[in-house]
Amino acid sequence: MSLLALAFPIARTLKLPISRDQAMLLMLAVNELFLGVDTYLAHSLSGTLRPYEWIPIYFGPIAGVLLALAGLLALRQRAFASLLATLVFVASAAVGVLGAYFHIVRTVLPDAPIGAQVTLDLFVLAPPVLGPLAFALVGLLGVSAAWIEDPQDSGRLRLPGGLHLQLPYAKTNAYFFAVCMGILVALISSVLDHARAGFTNPWLWLPTGVGVFALVVAALMGMESRPLRGDALTYVLAMALLIAVGLVGAVLHVLADVGLNNALIAERFLRGAPFMAPLLYCNMGLLGLIVLLSPAERAR
Repeated sequence: MSLLALAFPIARTLKLPISRDQAMLLMLAVNELFLGVDTYLAHSLSGTLRPYEWIPIYFGPIAGVLLALAGLLALRQRAFASLLATLVFVASAAVGVLGAYFHIVRTVLPDAPIGAQVTLDLFVLAPPVLGPLAFALVGLLGVSAAWIEDPQDSGRLRLPGGLHLQLPYAKTNAYFFAVCMGILVALISSVLDHARAGFTNPWLWLPTGVGVFALVVAALMGMESRPLRGDALTYVLAMALLIAVGLVGAVLHVLADVGLNNALIAERFLRGAPFMAPLLYCNMGLLGLIVLLSPAERAR
């Protein structure tokens, strides 16, 4: 029985055309596309893009297309499709780690006096250190989703050539921990963005509170081997709140960029409130809900 059916017994009658892992892979392919667009918007702020800044911009759409191709190949050649998807996700993780390194280098001032090389103001105003790690998170989730767990809830992944990889815990728990990491990245990014405004508006604390709540709930679900119905319902509530806060935040950011005169000026959307940033909450909420689907793979 899926955790979704545990929370809502009526869900037992639902017959989805795809499995949990397939839904996760589809969502991650869309993530790669949007990460490429979001990175382009963020890197465009400087006015000139350095050569290495084009890496994630090109990689996102290419990875999304390759993952979509892997999804089609999986209908007949699951092993080859899983291998292709794994290579893409490993490359995504490498892009994320490399991007985080470049951001850290630009945040730290090695030539500054001792004690001024790393300051809180630099982390708030400099390029977001955790931003590129979204690529790494997609890679982590994708590698878990690319390979079938056999038997279910054993943490034993079936690899080509009769090989197996034993995870320290079940894939469902691994998904919860990965979602927890994604929520943490979204939460810290939200706090740093809103810290630039000094949290002068009390409503800016709402995404912080909801993010902390969802983070704790996801972490506790990852630690549970046999969650109860109340646990599943609380988790659904946390993910729903993430989606709601993300949608409201996106609308508020767009209204702030448009201004009182309702002028659509591209420069405001680039240098003003990042209109795509709140959607990261929606993204993690949707990924979190996918974890609740049935892990059973349909026989082909």
